[in-house]
Amino acid sequence: MRQPVDLKKAFRLINHGPVTLITSAHGDARNIMAASWTMPLDFDPPKVALVIDKNAYTRELIEASGEFALNIPARAIAPAILKAGGSSGRAGDKFAACGLQTFAAERVSAPLVEGCVAWLECRLIPEPHNQEAYDLFIGEVVAAHADKRVFIDGRWRFEEDKLRTLHYVAGGTFFQTGDEVEAD
Repeated sequence: MRQPVDLKKAFRLINHGPVTLITSAHGDARNIMAASWTMPLDFDPPKVALVIDKNAYTRELIEASGEFALNIPARAIAPAILKAGGSSGRAGDKFAACGLQTFAAERVSAPLVEGCVAWLECRLIPEPHNQEAYDLFIGEVVAAHADKRVFIDGRWRFEEDKLRTLHYVAGGTFFQTGDEVEAD
């Protein structure tokens, strides 16, 4: 049910501020972490910005490989999001611990996560000062995909609750993306 998304519209996949699952890989190592501090940064070429703490294993893999993926999870996998955000990949296979299945990306080595409704494959744009001083990473989106059940004609259309994206507030609590409202 995955379809390609025109890169000029890739920003729409995270413009509404959903929680993301950042995946990374280098050599035989791979990892996943939950993150809410991600955002679109530019249109052409499309870029994203994200904040990753200095101690995160995901950061180590991104800096080594120069690649990552942003996976936009659906409500149906909310428990796995909490597990991914509450443990370290240094202790073992976080994908297995969270009960998450993956599939291969088209343009990067980072795996993509099943149970998501959108995926952004990214190459790191190295900005050593920003990374070291602010934990701020910038990536160029090199491929984008979305679930055709909810991303139709370049826009989100959430009809099934289990496919809605989530917004993390704190303490294990999420809000789900609500109904569409058009300004009069």
